Amino acid sequence: MFKHILVPTDGSSLSQAAVSHAVALAKLHGAQITFVHALPDRPLPFFGGEGGMYVDQLEPGEFAAQAARHGDRILSDAEAAARDAGVACQRVARSGGAPYEVIIAEASARGCDLILMASHGYTGVKGMVLGSETNKVLTHSKIPVLVYR
Repeated sequence: MFKHILVPTDGSSLSQAAVSHAVALAKLHGAQITFVHALPDRPLPFFGGEGGMYVDQLEPGEFAAQAARHGDRILSDAEAAARDAGVACQRVARSGGAPYEVIIAEASARGCDLILMASHGYTGVKGMVLGSETNKVLTHSKIPVLVYR
């Protein structure tokens, strides 16, 4: 059914659980996976989910290097889960836009037929303030999206 699944990951425990489910689904369907981590373009007080990186007053070059290392660790963990299950995978760390834009662009460019991503399921004011990337992907993607919660 599915041939190529795109799995965004931010390193949070919920995102890691979504990676595990994506790997199992890919194995079941004989699909390949592309793991994607959207790198922030600028320092934020905190980024990266539960396993995130704190940023105080970093120089722009230092911030980019730390963000790249952080993304590499997240993607390495996802890649290891796929490799252990015998699932073919690729990994991408990319900046250049809001995370939902990066996710949709990568899924389209790589010919993915499914995006599988986590959602914390925040609603009300908390959902509006946090600005759910999952909701934005659901709203803007022409590719089917499976949400793990």
